[in-house]
Amino acid sequence: MIKIAINGFGRIGKTFLRTIISDTIADQKINLVAINIGPADLEHAAFLFKHDSVMGELKEKVVMHGDFLIVGDRKIKVFTEKDPAALPWGDLGIDWVVECSGFFTERKNAEKHIQAGAKRVLISAPAKDEDVAIVLGVNESAYDSKKHKIVSMGSCTTNALMPTVKVLSQFCKIQCGFMTTVHAYTNTQVLIDKENDDLRRARAAAINLIPTTTGATKMVPKIMPELGDVLQGCALRVPVVDSSLIDLVVYTDQQFSVDAINKKFEEAAHSNALKGILGVSREPLVSSDYIGNSHSVVIDALLTQTQGNMIKLVGWYDNEWGYSCRLRDFLVKIG
Repeated sequence: MIKIAINGFGRIGKTFLRTIISDTIADQKINLVAINIGPADLEHAAFLFKHDSVMGELKEKVVMHGDFLIVGDRKIKVFTEKDPAALPWGDLGIDWVVECSGFFTERKNAEKHIQAGAKRVLISAPAKDEDVAIVLGVNESAYDSKKHKIVSMGSCTTNALMPTVKVLSQFCKIQCGFMTTVHAYTNTQVLIDKENDDLRRARAAAINLIPTTTGATKMVPKIMPELGDVLQGCALRVPVVDSSLIDLVVYTDQQFSVDAINKKFEEAAHSNALKGILGVSREPLVSSDYIGNSHSVVIDALLTQTQGNMIKLVGWYDNEWGYSCRLRDFLVKIG
């Protein structure tokens, strides 16, 4: 078993732990030794892990016993340290720290976990100056355990976009394109209007459609260098608490029918490389239907369109659960 620790116990930290508990293979291969929740209340952390407004109540027993979080028969040490360099990762024999706080995404900050004795860091966000960025189903072969100590898994949107782009690139040449993510609001936004350098992000998340930026398209050259900067993108933050979609329009070197495109994606969904990562749906579903879906992306075949050499695709994704499943799967794969 590999020994891991989680740094940051917000939406992704909590959901990641749930994905381990829910998967028998992961539960056997991953030993979660510790969680650093930062300067927060221990009892509150346990309560909010068990009672989740999106994921529902966890059926297993969850209690704090001193500074240990008890989840079923699992006993997990909990720290409230602000500085990762002060954590005893070396004493605990931590193989991987899953960095979920959102505050230590730059190399110089992520390296604090290495300084504290951890062997490697897996960042649950786009990073800066990481050793390698990995998207499962697309470029996991790029990971080299001998060379790479700080690994980024990109964002939830990156993980939805890249398998979609990979499949497209296998049957046509993408000349250019635009991606819009229609994204659930997150805790980086505000409940009511509040001062912010970005005046759109200063507005109330639950009652507005908020145009903003996305880093997902900037990850394309990192994950598939052969494509270069062919895609531009933006985000619309919308008043739903979970489940998002990508709306991708590309201009290609040839024309295809809708049926032909959907067939290509259905074939890819059953391939060894993308099974469980990319799905295809022919049902008229809406965002809430995808909450708890473990795929990185599910192509909505009913919304595929073409116009000349242009292809338009819509892919749904649970921006919390689906992404957290990929963090889990990476650790199971390399462990």
